[in-house]
Amino acid sequence: MTAFRTLDDAGPLQGKRVLLRVDLNVPMEGGRVTDATRIERIVPTIREIADKGGRVVLLAHFGRPKGKPVASESLQPVVETLSRCLGRPVSFAEDCVGPAAADAVAALEDGSVLLLENTRFHAGEETNDKAFTEALAANGDLYVNEAFSAAHRAHASTEGLAHVLPAYAGRLMQAELDALTKGLESPARPVIALVGGAKVSSKIDLLQNLVARVDMLVIGGGMANTFLHALGKGVGKSLCEKDLAETAHRIIAAAEAAKCRIILPVDAVSAAEFKANAAHETVSVDAVPENGMILDAGPASVAEINAAIDEAATLVWNGPLGAFELSPFDAATVAAARHAAERTKAGKLVSVAGGGDTVAALNHAGVGEAFSYVSTAGGAFLEWLEGKELPGVEALRAKA
Repeated sequence: MTAFRTLDDAGPLQGKRVLLRVDLNVPMEGGRVTDATRIERIVPTIREIADKGGRVVLLAHFGRPKGKPVASESLQPVVETLSRCLGRPVSFAEDCVGPAAADAVAALEDGSVLLLENTRFHAGEETNDKAFTEALAANGDLYVNEAFSAAHRAHASTEGLAHVLPAYAGRLMQAELDALTKGLESPARPVIALVGGAKVSSKIDLLQNLVARVDMLVIGGGMANTFLHALGKGVGKSLCEKDLAETAHRIIAAAEAAKCRIILPVDAVSAAEFKANAAHETVSVDAVPENGMILDAGPASVAEINAAIDEAATLVWNGPLGAFELSPFDAATVAAARHAAERTKAGKLVSVAGGGDTVAALNHAGVGEAFSYVSTAGGAFLEWLEGKELPGVEALRAKA
């Protein structure tokens, strides 16, 4: 990675107060963390800084407290899981600025770890207020951003600090940026993108950006129905944004101009009701029953998708191919994901995936660990796919 400043550029860390922005916006229930994935992924960077004698000061947000303290959105309950995952104690300060934070930071020893309270308890966080940024910076000698998932926000702790303190990407951020560069910035070609999900309306920018940058574009899930409708196919009672037919035609025309091949379902698994194990049949997309709903791509569609993956050197995946939460309408997503994983394991494919439903779908298929990189970021990953600049990333870019 030469485009971004990383921990390798930070110099000696012994005795330095390192403000480390992390993502601790983890699922909680009854005051306990129910999924520690995001915590586990930041552990290597915390350990590296601490093992080099740095004094680790963790900055994070939790929930949407809207600029004021909300007891139910305190980060304190995260400390127990964080300490367990780290294998070392983590202290806690009841504020992220002011006397409480300053006293806790002053008490740190080399190699110790401190978590400050929710940055969003202050309105200055989301407005990227200069005074609040400087108050955060007062507790650090340098800044490391490990939260790609929040990098699309120009907040004080995700972007502002990078302009006040020497700033670097943490190891998870570095891995994410490396994977994204391999995915679309400078990929091995041909590139195939697989985009699924429910609605075209939420991914118009994404589709318009991808057709200009990839060689093949697979459109699946409910959004494929809108394209099928635009092409004159009957989609029965399927989820379909019929008012976006013109948008679909515009995207198809843009793809043709860019010589990007669009791959739509040629067959579908149809059912009369949306529930697990509903009575279903596989039909051509030219013969969807009027009372039927398309809930998954059919086997012929999967064969075409897998053949396209075989042609590709790089795969970017966002969204499932069908209603993967309901059996048996997970079949297409599982089959394509496992095929991509096999190609990746064989060294024939660089596979980068991201987005909430995508992570869940790949884990459901049992291949979450088999892709080249799976991003846990939602909005940031999507905005990157849309071709937008991410403020938290741009602030770490190495000066020419």
